[in-house]
Amino acid sequence: MSTDLSVILPRVLIVSRRSVRKNKFVDFVGEYHLDLIVGYGAVPVIVPRVSGVHMLLDSFEPIHGVLLCEGEDIDPSWYEQDIAGLSQEELEEIKRLHASDTAIDKEKDSIELSLAKLCLERNIPYLGICRGSQILNVACGGTLYQDIGKELSIKCLDSQRVMHINYDDYDGHRHDVEVVENTPLHHWFKDSLEEGKMNICVNSYHHQGVKRLAQRFVPMVFAPDGLIEGFYDPDAYNPEEGKFIMGLQFHPERMRKPDSDEFDYPGCPFAYKEFVKAVVAHQKKLNSLTSVQKPIKLNKEMEIKRKIIVRSFSLAKNLYIAGRGTNSPKETELEAGAEFLEVLTCTTRKLKLI
Repeated sequence: MSTDLSVILPRVLIVSRRSVRKNKFVDFVGEYHLDLIVGYGAVPVIVPRVSGVHMLLDSFEPIHGVLLCEGEDIDPSWYEQDIAGLSQEELEEIKRLHASDTAIDKEKDSIELSLAKLCLERNIPYLGICRGSQILNVACGGTLYQDIGKELSIKCLDSQRVMHINYDDYDGHRHDVEVVENTPLHHWFKDSLEEGKMNICVNSYHHQGVKRLAQRFVPMVFAPDGLIEGFYDPDAYNPEEGKFIMGLQFHPERMRKPDSDEFDYPGCPFAYKEFVKAVVAHQKKLNSLTSVQKPIKLNKEMEIKRKIIVRSFSLAKNLYIAGRGTNSPKETELEAGAEFLEVLTCTTRKLKLI
């Protein structure tokens, strides 16, 4: 098996989500994510959500990209969100309505926030989907709504209110969003936009979302209630150069027509396509920095001279240790080493004068 880094496919880390099956915990990652990553030319490496993994992330090197996706609500202590504005009754109602999401998973939080910060520190391509976009915002100092319905929708006009999750039509539910011009999302979906309009319909599976967007990010799309549904870092976006830092609140990989694998829009998989493009470029950049120079292959004449010089040094070393005796080497046998040292000394002196 080849160990040449240049022929190893780039690695994308994806943290699993924990679920219960037959009274046991099971880790999983949605297959749509894996299909797209593999289809565009990278290898998904699943990071298990188990205790202590956040201390072992160095073991997953090399990391060429990170994709973080669905999961439970992020522990609000990570972004110092004041929940005093919500009554105890409201908090209990939120837990009852969104039972599968409100169970905090501190281990997953630790793993994913560590990976997000690593990507930001080392310019590793990062794509955050749904919870993954919220992780990215929190990692950069942003905050979240504890519950959109209780904190945002209640302040909106009826015409602006949006249903961000519909348990009765989970995969079929869509809501309108407005795309921001001249952003990556605009370029991906521009062929699907009606003339003079900037609207598309996206799926929605969340009851939390970005409240204060971290300063480094620029919004790419808004819901009618004003919620930011996608953002990116324009200073860290150039897939051809291995730069990609982005968060999408919706799930483009799941925007498919009923009973079909056909996407709602041709632009749906482009986030994954451009992300993997950046991952490939990032891998090439890393390989160029860490590649080891192959030893120079000498021709037959030079190889003979090299062996004579090595033997000369070996004889000189033995002479120095044992002293002159009956088996002392001839002076001609030491000449090759002496000449080599003289050339080396002269060359060093000349370099010092430059």
